[in-house]
Amino acid sequence: MPYVDRQDRICGFLDIEEQEQSGKFLRRYFILDTQKGSLVWYMDNPQNLPEGAGCQGSLKLTYISKVSDATKQRPKAEFCFVINAGMRKFFLQANDQQDLVEWVNALNNATKITVSSVFFFCAQSDAGFRKQVSYKTEIIGGVPIITLTQQEGADGYNGPEKEALRRTCSQLPYFLCRPTQDQSVIKAGYCVKQGAVMKNWKRRYFILEENSLSYFKSDLEKEPLRIISLKEVHKVHECKQSDIMMRDNLFEVVTTARTFYIQADSPEEMHSWIKAISGAIVAQRGPGRTTASVLHDQGAVTAHTLLMRGRCGSKGLH
Repeated sequence: MPYVDRQDRICGFLDIEEQEQSGKFLRRYFILDTQKGSLVWYMDNPQNLPEGAGCQGSLKLTYISKVSDATKQRPKAEFCFVINAGMRKFFLQANDQQDLVEWVNALNNATKITVSSVFFFCAQSDAGFRKQVSYKTEIIGGVPIITLTQQEGADGYNGPEKEALRRTCSQLPYFLCRPTQDQSVIKAGYCVKQGAVMKNWKRRYFILEENSLSYFKSDLEKEPLRIISLKEVHKVHECKQSDIMMRDNLFEVVTTARTFYIQADSPEEMHSWIKAISGAIVAQRGPGRTTASVLHDQGAVTAHTLLMRGRCGSKGLH
């Protein structure tokens, strides 16, 4: 999903057809800067690129005449939309339907173009019946969940229509880069991690399982670069040093050996990772070890520590 960074710019990843009519879409990091009146895209988040690295392309907002859904123009490209700029059309692919809606609205708002905010898709039954249905997309645990926005729409279908609608939603891709049948996988996806020695930032593919958090060079690799046991994780939370590092969506995983600094692509992804890892840690402790009991134990330890310090201090006075 696009998000607003510290400089009040709309940012996020999209796929763009850089060479017109090539049909080849490349992953790029986009920055919509209304103050400078431009849309700029880079190989990656500029925070992760070498200092002085230039952009891959840019477009003045004044050149944009229209931004719209391009499903009919590019039926083979999922979640595709088009930016009309003079004699050139820029085709881009969003991550999911909600991402598409938000980018189209953001670009149209930036260029003072008004468009309808209602999106539809058609469900077709075996009998050939077609009906437009409005829907919404929610991201839950990194997976888009499609639901009807009109209550009466769900109740108005007969058996074949409901089945057709269910099939339509189930055929939407979920963009899991590393398909797996392992039910122990809780969450997977790309993040940027700081190195332990060189302190450089590299994009890595993370997999959270019931007992561990692993990261790989890419989603194609089979052997992880490292496996972090959840038993070693003391806490995971949004990084309080993000102001110092000047990185958005930064969180830290604190273990016995070291602290891992990890940057997500959006605030939603950051909170999703924090929630998923924290939930896996709580679940690992067993049914008797709930979050409340853990907090209670931590409070007891803190109280005991303060009591012991008080005793030591009183002995010193005598």
